[in-house]
Amino acid sequence: MSTVNKKKAVILLSGGLDSATCLAIANKQGYACYAVSFDYGQRHKAELLAAKRLADELGVEGFKTIRIDMDGIGGSALTDDSIAVPEGGVAEGIPVTYVPARNTIFLSLALGWAEVLDADDIFIGVNAVDYSGYPDCRPEFVSAFEKLANVATKKGVETHSLSIKTPLIDMSKADIINKGISLGVDYGLTVSCYQANDAGEACGKCDSCRLRTEGFAAAGVPDPTRYR
Repeated sequence: MSTVNKKKAVILLSGGLDSATCLAIANKQGYACYAVSFDYGQRHKAELLAAKRLADELGVEGFKTIRIDMDGIGGSALTDDSIAVPEGGVAEGIPVTYVPARNTIFLSLALGWAEVLDADDIFIGVNAVDYSGYPDCRPEFVSAFEKLANVATKKGVETHSLSIKTPLIDMSKADIINKGISLGVDYGLTVSCYQANDAGEACGKCDSCRLRTEGFAAAGVPDPTRYR
């Protein structure tokens, strides 16, 4: 199928394991993929370089990085250096690594680009199985945002066609990894660590590192992560 005849989709690409798999799935489904990353003041800037590598490696029709001043708001260990990233495992409740309203903001900007591109679908790699308890990773949130998209935009009002795709929502981390391997994803290109250094080397202690390490072990796949 030529690019002209392909359906267009906007893919949220953070540079991590889940979003890389999400992009590979969208590619496999035949979409013309437009990937977007967000420089939102996160302490793990290495993921932005990883996102660009993945966009080049997996193939996209367009790629952009949008700057958002969420570090000016703070309130999260990922955007405020005065709040330590937890290293002792998942705590009860919503952790301090939750970034206030992050996925709502990300999806809103992706929605705007989708309107410009005349794309019906937005892919986001949220997961409600092996995740850190963020409220904006739940099916309820995704469903609510999809309804919003179809009443808050010109495209939605005229076509009622906007859809938020979450292919990883019910998958374990091991299932996600095995899916990505089957699609040719090189997870050595990805960065998941909440406090990765500038070289992309992981701490091996934060929640994201723990979930990633356990996922590779459960999948029976060698872990390509570079640890400090």
